[in-house]
Parts: sequence; C-alpha cells; structure tokens
Amino acid sequence: MTEHSGPGVGPDFLVAGRYRLQSKLGGGGMGAVWLARDTLLDRDVAIKQIVSTTGLTTAEAEELRRRAIREGRIAAKLSHNHAIGMYDVTVEGGEPWLVMEYLPSRSLAQVLNLTDALPPLEVAQIGAQVADALSTAHAAGIVHRDIKPGNILVADRGRNVGMVKISDFGISRAKGEHESDRAGVITGTPAYFAPEVARGNDPTEKSDVFSLGATLYTITEGQPPFGINEDSLELLHRVAKAEIIAPQRSGPITDALLHMLEPDPAKRPTMTEARDALAVVAAGQGGSIEYLLGAPVQAVNGGIPPWAQRSASYLPPHANRLSGRTQSGLPAMPQNTPLRAVRSPRIPKRTETRRPEFGRPEPQHAPLTTKTPGKNLLPLAIALGMLLVLILVIALVIGLA
Repeated sequence: MTEHSGPGVGPDFLVAGRYRLQSKLGGGGMGAVWLARDTLLDRDVAIKQIVSTTGLTTAEAEELRRRAIREGRIAAKLSHNHAIGMYDVTVEGGEPWLVMEYLPSRSLAQVLNLTDALPPLEVAQIGAQVADALSTAHAAGIVHRDIKPGNILVADRGRNVGMVKISDFGISRAKGEHESDRAGVITGTPAYFAPEVARGNDPTEKSDVFSLGATLYTITEGQPPFGINEDSLELLHRVAKAEIIAPQRSGPITDALLHMLEPDPAKRPTMTEARDALAVVAAGQGGSIEYLLGAPVQAVNGGIPPWAQRSASYLPPHANRLSGRTQSGLPAMPQNTPLRAVRSPRIPKRTETRRPEFGRPEPQHAPLTTKTPGKNLLPLAIALGMLLVLILVIALVIGLA
C-alpha cells in the first residue's frame, strides 16, 4: 500500500516549492481544487490536488498518477478564450497536482441556486461560446466526456465578469489513446449522458454535443432533459431509452436544442454546427460567432445579468437540483430499440417574432388594435346623417321666420 509522505495539506502549504495554498475552492471527480499563489510569477492560480493515493495499492496509485498526467497533457493542448488554461503539472509528496488558470467565478450549477432558469438568449450566448471551445478541442482530437453545469464557469467579479469558460477535462480522452476502463462500465455524470453512452458505447464528439445540449436544456428549463432522479441506475435506464422531456421555456433556442439532443448521434450536428446555430440566435441573423467570442454574457438590456455578479445573493438550494457529481463504475444499460428508431419530442409550432438586436433592448410600443372596416364606418355614417337632419331643421326654422 502507498502512503502520503508529505505534511498535512492546508492553507500556507507549499507545493513544488512554488505554489502556496490559500483556500479551498471546491472539489471535482478526481480531487480538491485550491486557490494558490504562484510565488515565482506572483499570480493567483487554481491548483488541483488529485485524490490522495493513501490506502491505494501501488498499481492503483500509479493509475491515478497516470490519469492526472493525462488530464494535464490533454488540457494543455487546448488554448481558447472560453476554456480554463492548464499551466503546469507537478508532483508533491508522491501525488500529482495540476496547476490551472484561476477564474473568480461561479459554476452554472451554482447559478441554479440563484434562479430557477436563465433566459434563452443568455443561454444561447453561453452555448455558442462553450461550443466554440469544444469545437477547438474536437479539432485537436479531444473529447471532454463530462460536460455539465458544474463544469462551466462564469466569472462573477473583476475585469472578466460575465466571461464563460469550460473546465475540468479530468476524464477526457484524446483520439488514439488506449482505453483502459473495463468494458460495459461508464464514468461521468448520468443526468447529462448521451443515450449511446448510457447504453455502453464509447463517448465521441457527438456525445459531447448531446451533453452540452443537455446542459443548456437544464439551465433553460430548470431541470435536466430526463428529469430528476436520485437513483443513478434508474436515471441511466431513462437516459438509455432516449426519451427526453419536451422543453417548455426554450423559445428561440428550441430548434437548436432539439437538434443537439437527437437520440441518434448520426442525426446530431457537429459541435461547430451547434455553435453556429446558437450564435445565430444570440447575435441575430447576419451575426457571427466572432461577435460573441471573448465577450461577457449580456442581458437583453446590454448589461451583465444579475446572476453573473458576485453581489447576487444565494438562495437556499432548490430541492429539485441534482448534485451533478462525476461517478465511475456505472453499468451500461443496453436497450432493444435502436436509437435511430427513437423519435424526438414534438414541439407545437411557435409564432415567429423578431428578436431584439444582441445587446440592445427591444423598443416598447403601445399595443396595436385591429379594426374591422364595416364596424368602424357605421357610427360615422349615423353621425353624418344626424348632422344633415339638424342642418335641414335649422334651415326650415329660418325660412318660416
């Protein structure tokens, strides 16, 4: 068995003689994340302490280290405005640490503790920006495999307030990398799995598209596309059947969402196509993704949405929120019905309305009334007739006088 040889990890602990821990930021599927100070470059960084190897066999500890190095290697391939940057991978006390860009932020999962759902136009901006980062990842041969609200961060203070970034490539894989997981065993977050992944197929770029669609659906509708279920196996079975709940609040992004959530991966768009569809909604016809890249999320009035600002007060957690934790060792759920035979939900046709130009409020107009010509001319004819009678009466009186 391996043992952790270093002193207790906590505030003021120095990693690799350079990164001084300050405070714990949270945890992910592979370990705890700390705010630290890079004493060499004099800047704040986020540093991920991979789950302790204490108590593991030598082989298990070595596998954990290998996965950590893989995460660092994969994340380092990606450089994008809307993805958290990887700076360094180091070993301290025999355990691996990942050093990343620090973004003072809250995740979209935390945002759902502030509000039930986000407006579709804001969701379109978030989706287009994250899709662009993932499109770059796919072009580099990287599949994220764990896209969910908890892994999308929005800067909530400082000069970057409102900036969106995808994080945590902890279970990502590069094309051609040896797959050592046991057959029929799944790792990830069940509520955001693509149906083919829940059935035991390897994640692909198209399953990333579905997971991003499921994430955008969740922040628009207030719940994941397969609903809420604390029983992971029952939820997995529902995901494998690919019968999503029809969206009710998605408005102008409904078509893009349903395309991303197609049960059959062959019918889904590429990540680039999904990005472009969301960008059209966010920036308007004739708009482009370039208009959105590097820009903060904007409300319709052109300002930063209240939920993206640090000053927003936390509400008590909603009872219907999933924890969203990454799970491993989940069994696959094979189904008899092929995914190409599963139909997408039917959405009633909506009346098309002109969307406001991105970043500018829609002008307010008084409601217009529809008038029926026949009904409007009748009172006028009566009034004119009475006026004519009155004139005749006056003329007759004057004549008699």
